[in-house]
Amino acid sequence: MQLLLVRHALPLRTAAGEGADPQLSEAGWQQARRLPDALARFPITRLVSSPQRRAFQTAEPVADALGMGVDIDDRLAEYDRGLSHYVPIEQVRTEHPEEWARMAAGHLPGTVDEDAFRGRVSAALADIVGAAEHDDTVAVFSHGGVINVVLHELLGTARLLSFPIDYVSVTRLLYARSGQGTVAAVNSTEHVWDLLPRNRR
Repeated sequence: MQLLLVRHALPLRTAAGEGADPQLSEAGWQQARRLPDALARFPITRLVSSPQRRAFQTAEPVADALGMGVDIDDRLAEYDRGLSHYVPIEQVRTEHPEEWARMAAGHLPGTVDEDAFRGRVSAALADIVGAAEHDDTVAVFSHGGVINVVLHELLGTARLLSFPIDYVSVTRLLYARSGQGTVAAVNSTEHVWDLLPRNRR
């Protein structure tokens, strides 16, 4: 089976006390609206999302285009879901350089239970793959940390956060009948390259 891991689009920032579950920004909605065409070549049979709004909202244009519902799996939530606020990663880099340096070195924030995070993400993926038929294609809408965990478990990378995962990027995995997974593509962004924060002028 084929698994398409889609990172959420650009969300809004939230202030302390507002929680870490923001909605998409207008730029994020613009990014998300690129996904139906980008994914049209794949015979998608199921849509699954993190419970966090930025992921579920990113899935909505695809769900509408396909006339499909979106299954929510709480285990696909990002490691930040319990925090008091949300800051987009581009702003973390400039406003919190020490935290950025830790993540750039491949580590989750020190307050995160890494083993628990890895465990729930791995369990979610195992269930999604296990429930699929051999010819199925499942699109999973989640987060950069979640996608990095999946890649880490498959590839045995030295660092947990080894890959830059852009907004609405697509990472494609293939699973054999035995359950063995291989990585076909990481962080594909051709469909949204001009809308990524680093490329906007």
